Amino acid sequence: MESDRRDVLKLVAAAGAAGLPALHLSTTKAAQAAGASAYNPAATFELAVSEVELRRNSAGRMLMARIYQPKGPGPFPTVLDLHGGAWNRKDRFAEEPMDRALAASGLLVVAVDMTVAPEAPYPACVQDANYAVRWLKANAATWNGDASKLGIYGSSSGGHVAELLAMRPHDPRYSAIPLAAAANVDATVAYVATRSPISDTFARYKNAERRGNARMIKNNKVFFNPWETIHESNPQEMLEREEKVTLVPLLIMQGALDNNVLPQMQEKFAKTYQAAGGTCEYRLFENSVHEWVAEPGPQTDKAREVAKEFIARQLKA
Repeated sequence: MESDRRDVLKLVAAAGAAGLPALHLSTTKAAQAAGASAYNPAATFELAVSEVELRRNSAGRMLMARIYQPKGPGPFPTVLDLHGGAWNRKDRFAEEPMDRALAASGLLVVAVDMTVAPEAPYPACVQDANYAVRWLKANAATWNGDASKLGIYGSSSGGHVAELLAMRPHDPRYSAIPLAAAANVDATVAYVATRSPISDTFARYKNAERRGNARMIKNNKVFFNPWETIHESNPQEMLEREEKVTLVPLLIMQGALDNNVLPQMQEKFAKTYQAAGGTCEYRLFENSVHEWVAEPGPQTDKAREVAKEFIARQLKA
């Protein structure tokens, strides 16, 4: 089985090099039949880090992909990282410590830039993420990756994008950016791991109002334009109005001291997700603020281990 899987992925890479996009879909299916690559979250690998162009957005900025490739025989299970930044800032470097930690355990991790709200409002960044999933499925083998069980790691507003992407994988608005090299590849994902996701956009906005956080209020109004989209794209409200959605296994890591996205918001969403029939693992991190993983410490170490263990369980499922 292992040799079959490697042969499949070599064929994907060869097809890409030869400019034969028709092989992408068939080889992806073959890789799925062969099963996802083995993953041991306790493993340690050295990394090769590189960057490639993803696509140029409507504002004229070239969105880049930063690739964290384990040095080893592989192929390695693949994770797409979607950055936070309140939809208005940050880029592929935002979660570099976490990306390196995940990759060093034997995961091909690819962090991508997304359009920020001053360039274009919702759903532009979700369209970028949808495109990135399809692009990564078609190209993971180039970096010794196995995308048969591709997952997402999303932080803060990137967690919001990840939830939308996973819950609405076939939404024609989100898949509006064509990918000629893999026209038949879709944006479904196997699982989503998040840190401080904005799972209830409107509740988080009301919290910003209560706190008098003018910057956060502005960020929301720039991104949710027209304003009604704050409800249309609200994962909590999507579940409450019983929208037909896809419910992949979801991990939510939440800081107990987060005054940006409140723990009770996440707890409510986790319970609603579970009540709708989805699997949602909710983990509360004591003495941790919104971006606690940005600083070294025991709770940051714990978050890395929790994420790796969650991914390992999904790959074995």
